[in-house]
Amino acid sequence: MNIFRLTGDLSHLAAIVILLLKIWEDALLRGRVPGSFETAGISGKSQLLFALVFTTRYLDLFTSFISLYNTSMKLIYIACSYATVYLIYMKFKATYDGNHDTFRVEFLVVPVGGLSFLVNHDFSPLEILWTFSIYLESVAILPQLFMISKTGEAETITTHYLFFLGLYRALYLVNWIWRFYFEGFFDLIAVVAGVVQTILYCDFFYLYITKVLKGKKLSLPA
Repeated sequence: MNIFRLTGDLSHLAAIVILLLKIWEDALLRGRVPGSFETAGISGKSQLLFALVFTTRYLDLFTSFISLYNTSMKLIYIACSYATVYLIYMKFKATYDGNHDTFRVEFLVVPVGGLSFLVNHDFSPLEILWTFSIYLESVAILPQLFMISKTGEAETITTHYLFFLGLYRALYLVNWIWRFYFEGFFDLIAVVAGVVQTILYCDFFYLYITKVLKGKKLSLPA
């Protein structure tokens, strides 16, 4: 494992921890001031898509073992994704801002599903599901970005979550480049999907650096 993959994984974990803290913080704040607070900025639909991503990607847990680290990270991602969905839609449902989380996720899932059948490394169930997860992850953040654009702004802790999530993908791109030059390994599907996902974050990265890091509120252009 190279340093870029490791730091990418750590960035991903940081994003997950920040997200869970955000959800818990919103719930506690509403508890202190009943009826006067509704969480803003967290898309439950994006989290459902991420849960679907990790479920379809890590089915190989039942068929192969690579390393303790690899298995542990897969289990952590799956568990945290479902924990997040549970907190948003069940335990803290009252704080979920569903009025602004209106992105039509079927416009992502259906085309991605079709593409995974057409373009994959091997036409087998596990490989198609893995490919589906790679394609879906590249666009799973769109409901979140759409929600921020619709509300007009995002809380600082939400922007930190998005920054670390985007950083994880950017570091993984560098990881692919490293593996190509030093290991001779190249996965076109993963690289193209990673490029697409990183491009989706470009506007956000610019606003994060020019606004959030200077203590200003972040808003995305509609």
